[in-house]
Amino acid sequence: MAKNKMKSHRGAMKRFKLTGSGKVKRSKAFKSHILTKKSAKRKRGLRTATLLSSADLKRIKSVLNK
Repeated sequence: MAKNKMKSHRGAMKRFKLTGSGKVKRSKAFKSHILTKKSAKRKRGLRTATLLSSADLKRIKSVLNK
């Protein structure tokens, strides 16, 4: 009898990446529209990826099946 496998959340897989040390990388919000009123410095800061907070780490890792 075949064992069932857990499916990873495909939406989360597209939004989060795992680093080599097991941390989760994410992109920043507020960069999709209404960009004219935001300063160049602010938009430049939103470009860079950041690490997921420790509060969300366990929940997101379980969704990613890692």
